[in-house]
Amino acid sequence: MQIILDELGRLETETVRQIAEAGTLETLEELRVGVLGKKGRLTAILRGLKDLTVDQKRDVGGRANQLKTKLEDLIVSRREELMGASSEAGLIDITLPGRPLRYGHRHLVTVVMDQIIDIFQRMGFEIADGPDIETDYYNFSALNFPPDHPARDEQDTFYVEGDRLLRTHTSGVQVREFEKRRPPVKIIAPGLVFRNEAVNTRAHCVFHQVEGFYVDTDVSFSDLKGVLEAFVYEFFGPGVEMRYRPSFFPFTEPSAEVDIRCFLCGGKGCQVCKHEGWLEILGSGMIDPAVFKNVGYDSERVSGFAFGMGVERTAMLRYQVNDIRLLFENDIRFIRQIR
Repeated sequence: MQIILDELGRLETETVRQIAEAGTLETLEELRVGVLGKKGRLTAILRGLKDLTVDQKRDVGGRANQLKTKLEDLIVSRREELMGASSEAGLIDITLPGRPLRYGHRHLVTVVMDQIIDIFQRMGFEIADGPDIETDYYNFSALNFPPDHPARDEQDTFYVEGDRLLRTHTSGVQVREFEKRRPPVKIIAPGLVFRNEAVNTRAHCVFHQVEGFYVDTDVSFSDLKGVLEAFVYEFFGPGVEMRYRPSFFPFTEPSAEVDIRCFLCGGKGCQVCKHEGWLEILGSGMIDPAVFKNVGYDSERVSGFAFGMGVERTAMLRYQVNDIRLLFENDIRFIRQIR
């Protein structure tokens, strides 16, 4: 046993000195293999363990493991020193041109959201915000949703606890602002909304929405059409085709949905527009008197309109994206295409 311990001591002294003297990475690697490799000197010394007792093997084995760890640490440290010295010695050609940096840019949804906000701000709309977690009152009841409306079901809405839920639209901001202000009120409310829907090429369970509403004396449906057409022609271009379709929303009466001709297929029909040639971009209508009653407005004296649009779907049309999921997956190949 003592003979093996003496050999380990000599190996340690000699190898520590050789590591310190190694002048190149190649020399250091040869030393490592020669001492610690499968056929190295340490392995050769440990072959003598077979003639020792169990207790002696334990003592010698522990000493050998300590030596191996020490030498490995010294080799790593010396390798880092040599690599640093090599760089300082001029192995990196500083005259070569640098690699160009990839600059970041805003996400497409952010760009479109800002464009929408800018257009409505130039038409005199202010910006308002509200909480992502709403109460049933602001999300449904105050907006004239009946107690048995399907939108209240868990299959459509994400409930947090009690009467609190993830808002399904930013329309709740409308009620909150009506409670704080007296007409005239002219506001847009951008933000995230959440709906318990299946994710597919044109729908997602989380998306952005911009809600707008205007209340004053003598506000008519013609005013609503004027605002929406000004937005559509400004955002999509003067040549875009748009149409109004009668619809129903609990908080507006009359109500209408606005479609534009599908940019992706030119109206011929594709998967995104469900082969109809048209794609809905927003819902709108005149604010129902029941909503005015809930917030203390006199519906005999004031009137108003409201509208809401999905930002992702608007972005899909503007930039000809054929799958809404691309806007959420953060595929770097797609992100680099949309600058």
